[in-house]
Amino acid sequence: MESWVRAVVEAIHSSRAQAVLYLAGGASQVASIPASHSLLFHPKHRPIPTVPHPNSPQALGWLLSVPGASGTILEVVVPYSRASMAQLLGKMPLQFTSKQTAEDMALAAYNRALKLSGPGLQVMGVGFTGSLASSRPKRGDHRFYVSSRTNNCIRTSHVTLSKGLRSREEEDKLSSYFLLKAIADTCKASATIQSDIQELEIPEESMEQFDEDQELQQVINGQVCMKVYHFADLVDKNFNRKIILPGSFNPLHDGHLRLLEVGSRMCDDALPFFEISAINADKPPLSIAEIKRRVEQFRKAGKNVIISNQPYFYKKAELFPGSAFIIGADTAARLVNPKYYGGDYNRMLEILLGCKSTGTTFLVGGRKIEGVFKVLEDLDIPVELRDMFISIPEEKFRLDISSTELRERQKL
Repeated sequence: MESWVRAVVEAIHSSRAQAVLYLAGGASQVASIPASHSLLFHPKHRPIPTVPHPNSPQALGWLLSVPGASGTILEVVVPYSRASMAQLLGKMPLQFTSKQTAEDMALAAYNRALKLSGPGLQVMGVGFTGSLASSRPKRGDHRFYVSSRTNNCIRTSHVTLSKGLRSREEEDKLSSYFLLKAIADTCKASATIQSDIQELEIPEESMEQFDEDQELQQVINGQVCMKVYHFADLVDKNFNRKIILPGSFNPLHDGHLRLLEVGSRMCDDALPFFEISAINADKPPLSIAEIKRRVEQFRKAGKNVIISNQPYFYKKAELFPGSAFIIGADTAARLVNPKYYGGDYNRMLEILLGCKSTGTTFLVGGRKIEGVFKVLEDLDIPVELRDMFISIPEEKFRLDISSTELRERQKL
């Protein structure tokens, strides 16, 4: 590895940014892989290479071979087949090597990174697609696109290479330089490319930035799975997971704040968040203005809040794997009630066991149910699910008033 490449990789790993990479058509050689397969791995669990590529490793290999990779690279997917790419994007691209496909890959990678990232860290998704030299002459251009996506920006570079000037390995190496620079630029790490790029190969670059309203609209539309607001001062501590108090918070009141505080003390390895779903199961989505009004409450209180687009807990479990959710006994009772699963007990069990497989746990506080105050121990939890549910003792927290009741009192 050239010294300047190693310096760039070290700067990336020092940035505390975390990324998911989706790579197709170049910049990813770590092994010889059949063209009908896709490759997915986490840097802590690398596949065993088969026949080494003559010029391996390139960008992916550079990133994984420098200490600190496991803190930066959350996941890498290399879709080698058309079916793999279509499944990755949820559609068949009109053109596989194009600006649109690279940006779609970056967006899909960004959503995946949001789910896998550590609490409080910068998140990015990176998409790369290329049509480089091969064993057969190509009619079209040799070109590649690399796109990076964050919460408020998407950057894309496109380079058309001079045909016949370089071997496949040399083209892959050049495209790897640009992929590395895109990652470095996105996480604000200093990077200067040293390459033999020609005058006619100067990259075409574009950048689109999103304001807060556009970010929230993307959540409402389902393009982006969540928007995270960090209003709390992060203490100098590495959190392993999130502890989340979901709700409408209309309004946010002292009971909510105290409940999350109690839950946080029970899970001291978790970074606390409130969470509001912009999408309601049986009501129209929240407006952007209404979301911002509710978010302002958390800004004033100095508390973290997430705006998601999932109203159901089994979907929240997918969004926040390994997290602890704080819920009331009334919500816990609904979670294990087959009535809400079409009357199918086995369906209820299947869905909640799926949540359990993601590492989800529920901290359950006492609430009134049909006028009677009940705690977790009063509920009939299936034996297969009992270790998912943890009781918040009544002596630690009890609150009988709801946001609805508070709004009614305020009207008076």
